[in-house]
Amino acid sequence: MIALVDCNNFYVSCERVFAPRLEGQAVGVLSNNDGCVVARSQEIKNLGVAMGMPAHQIDPYIRRQCTLLSSNYALYGDMSSRVTDVLSQHTPHVDVYSIDEAFLSFEGFEPTTLEERCQMMRQQVRRDTGIPVSVGLSTSKTLAKIANHRSKKESMFNGVAIMHPDSDDTRAFLEQLPVNEIWGVAGRSAARLHTLGIENAWQLRTASPKHLRRHFSVVMERLVYELRGESCISLGDLSQPKQQIMVSRSFGRLTTSKTDLREALRVHASRAGEKLRKQNGLAQAIMVFVHTNRFRQDLPSYSKRLVIPLPHPTDDSRELIKAAMAGLERIYKKDIWYQKCGVMLLDLCDHDNEQLGLLAEPISDEKRERNKRLMETLDKLNREHGKHTVRIGMPRKQNAWELRCEHRSPRYTTRWEELAVAKT
Repeated sequence: MIALVDCNNFYVSCERVFAPRLEGQAVGVLSNNDGCVVARSQEIKNLGVAMGMPAHQIDPYIRRQCTLLSSNYALYGDMSSRVTDVLSQHTPHVDVYSIDEAFLSFEGFEPTTLEERCQMMRQQVRRDTGIPVSVGLSTSKTLAKIANHRSKKESMFNGVAIMHPDSDDTRAFLEQLPVNEIWGVAGRSAARLHTLGIENAWQLRTASPKHLRRHFSVVMERLVYELRGESCISLGDLSQPKQQIMVSRSFGRLTTSKTDLREALRVHASRAGEKLRKQNGLAQAIMVFVHTNRFRQDLPSYSKRLVIPLPHPTDDSRELIKAAMAGLERIYKKDIWYQKCGVMLLDLCDHDNEQLGLLAEPISDEKRERNKRLMETLDKLNREHGKHTVRIGMPRKQNAWELRCEHRSPRYTTRWEELAVAKT
């Protein structure tokens, strides 16, 4: 059996662990620069605040009933690791899917004991971390995902739902589940399935796998078997390497300073290089872009982007930064109030398919290996000791491009100076 463990309203739950006064209150967590609502408690959902709603568009009457907090990703990431540590005590097979979800394999466990085991696991996670979780169980990841959804919505399951693939209950639920709500079926795929007369999960389950493979891909074929209870999809099937990598962010305040833009682009290019190395890729070009706030009619409008070919395919953050700086020099204009800048890595390939152009700058094997070891060391230090432990260049304090997070809670678990204080 496979279980999907999902943390309930994860960002809000993390905030409530250290601020119990928020229990029962309408709480929302905002995106970068305190822009839009990206996480909601049930109470704020009930008030009609939609996911992605800009904070300034919330009705003042409703706003007075809410607590809106800035994103605290350091806290959320650490709490996610703590939840995973507890889950690992119940089975050695834990496959983290996202910051608030993980698949667990209970292969070899007695099936009749799994519901009780998962209830005990839920109780331990709540006791040790303060985070409430829901569990869905079935014989495939897709059905476990659907079961998890039911465990949250249907109170009779008490947080743990089991879906046996051939039961009448499973069939009845799949017959009323729209195909676009199935894990791995995007909107465009759902529209194409509708043209084939497939509108719900049961119709997809009973469709011909080979026929769907001809119209879609092997992933859709496997999805049919998954709905039948056969485990055949890996997480890699649903998270293919990206063909482009973009890193950008709006500034905390507008700026005309080229130094601010340079520092921001340096951070963005470094982050893009880290993402590129994570998927074992190489970039052959980088696009740099800047733009102003289009809603400020009182300021000159400016938007510019430029693609810089790289001398050779690379994942070295230093080379990406160097190219980004060269691009900025060509698109920067004085006396313009910039709101955002960023980079996009283009023409990605993996290491095994690297192709050098006829005019590409040759690199010795020794230098290539030295650069590789340097980047691996950089990533390892930041992974083990925290983000930005080692970085290329140091930013100034109070710069314009730092995020605006006026309502962020303390980073209780990762900063000594922000530890929770107990009072008697």
